[in-house]
Amino acid sequence: MTSYAQDDEVIQSIYFDFDKFDIRKDQQKELQKFIITIDTSKVESIQIHGYCDDRGKDAYNFDLSTKRANTIKDSLLLNGIKNKIIVSIEGKGSIVIDEDLESNIPDVRSKNRRVDVLINFKPLLKEKRTKPENYTVLRKDVIVGDKITLDKVFFDRGSSRLTTSAKKELDKIAIKMHRFPKIQLEVQGHICCTPSYQKEAIDKDTRKRELSVNRAKSVYKYLISRRVNEKRLIYNGYGNTQPLGNSTEQDRRVELVITKID
Repeated sequence: MTSYAQDDEVIQSIYFDFDKFDIRKDQQKELQKFIITIDTSKVESIQIHGYCDDRGKDAYNFDLSTKRANTIKDSLLLNGIKNKIIVSIEGKGSIVIDEDLESNIPDVRSKNRRVDVLINFKPLLKEKRTKPENYTVLRKDVIVGDKITLDKVFFDRGSSRLTTSAKKELDKIAIKMHRFPKIQLEVQGHICCTPSYQKEAIDKDTRKRELSVNRAKSVYKYLISRRVNEKRLIYNGYGNTQPLGNSTEQDRRVELVITKID
């Protein structure tokens, strides 16, 4: 049985200045440090995805994001990465911002001007799993029924608004969803602190008894804003019917359940 020290996938993001596709010096250093840590003998493939912020016309942004992706490809080659393991170089254009969900638009735009380098390592040799399990990250080898508990995506009491830390975690999920395009999932919202006879709680923003549904919907909408195809997602609220029994904060959570793998 072969095993490796690395995770099955590593993602490195390289950031660009507005309307530029040349690598900043600080980002070039970050890319070189990243390359040094990679054992290329254990790499199965590399994908390079370029992005822009939401300013400019679509055609221009697709062209700019493609140039950024190609710039990173050229840098990887210059630093010793073999061309044959680079299987995808793609400009994905702009990332749409939902201003109702964002509190710092300039910061979000700066993070959207980037290239993601996705390094996929050779798979471990192990028996095929048939029983669903629980995880805290979205993995490549999931099966239908697996549940991902987002252990850093919590909500304030009575609120369905995403916090800044929650958005950062969902950005990672969106990247993984692009990496694993065959996965479909259900976003499940949960609540705490209501009596057993009252399965759902009131959302303080809408003043309706729909809090767990709205929490799931907030995550659903955020993933779509990060270019995850809405056909791959459904959402539902489960009220207080599935408490974890650890803390009220952990019950104010959202989980992702794998529903289908094409």
